[in-house]
Amino acid sequence: MNMPNILIIEDERDIAESIEYNLVKEGFKVSKAFDGLTGLRFAREKSPALILLDLMLPGMSGLDICKIIKKEEKTANIPIIILTAKGSEVDKIVGLEIGADDYITKPFSMRELVARIKTILKRYGAKAAIPPAAIKYPNLEVDPDKHAVKVTGKMVELTAKEFLLLQHLASNPDRVFSREKLLDQVWGVDVAIETRTVDVHVRRLREKLGKAGKYIQTLRGVGYKFHA
Repeated sequence: MNMPNILIIEDERDIAESIEYNLVKEGFKVSKAFDGLTGLRFAREKSPALILLDLMLPGMSGLDICKIIKKEEKTANIPIIILTAKGSEVDKIVGLEIGADDYITKPFSMRELVARIKTILKRYGAKAAIPPAAIKYPNLEVDPDKHAVKVTGKMVELTAKEFLLLQHLASNPDRVFSREKLLDQVWGVDVAIETRTVDVHVRRLREKLGKAGKYIQTLRGVGYKFHA
C-alpha cells in the first residue's frame, strides 16, 4: 500500500523525531525539516499529503510558510496542522484564517495527533476522489480545481479560508448554514474558535467580491445562505 508522506517542519529535533517514530509505527512515510526555509523547499519539492508545521522556526516563521503554501497553486491543497506552544485564541484564529486546517497546542497527545491526521487525510481524500467542477453564476465564477475566483471576468484574490467558505456556500445555493455549521464544515470538526470568525470572513468576502457579494445573504439570528 502506498502510504501518505507527512512533512514535519519542527526545529525541536526531539519533538520531530518523536512524531516521526509514532507516524512510522502507523505506516506513514515521514520527511523532516528543522528550519523554515528548508521546510518550504520540501513542501514544494515533495508535495506531501499533509504538513505538521511549527510556528516558531529559524529562517522563516510558520505563519509565513503557511501563507506561501496556501497561495501557490501547486501547494494550496496540502492540508496543514499547526503545532505550537502558542495557544491563545488570537493565535488560533490567525493560524486558521491563513489556511491551516487544524491547530494543536504543545504538549499534545501523540494518539490525538495521529487521529487528527487520519481525519484530515480522509476528508481531503474524499474531496480528491471527485474532481470539483467550476461553479458559475452571473458575474461570478468559482473554480475549485484552479483555486480561482472571477467577478465579471476579473480575478479576485482570496485567502484559503475565504475561498473554501465561498465554495461551500456557492455549492449549496439557498441552503441556510448556521455559524456553528460553517465552522464545522469549512474550518474543520476539531476546531474550537468563536463564531464571530465566520462573520469576519463573510464581511471580508463580500468586500472582495464587490457586486457579487450580494449573493451571500445574512439571516439574522440564524446564519448565512448563498442566493442567486
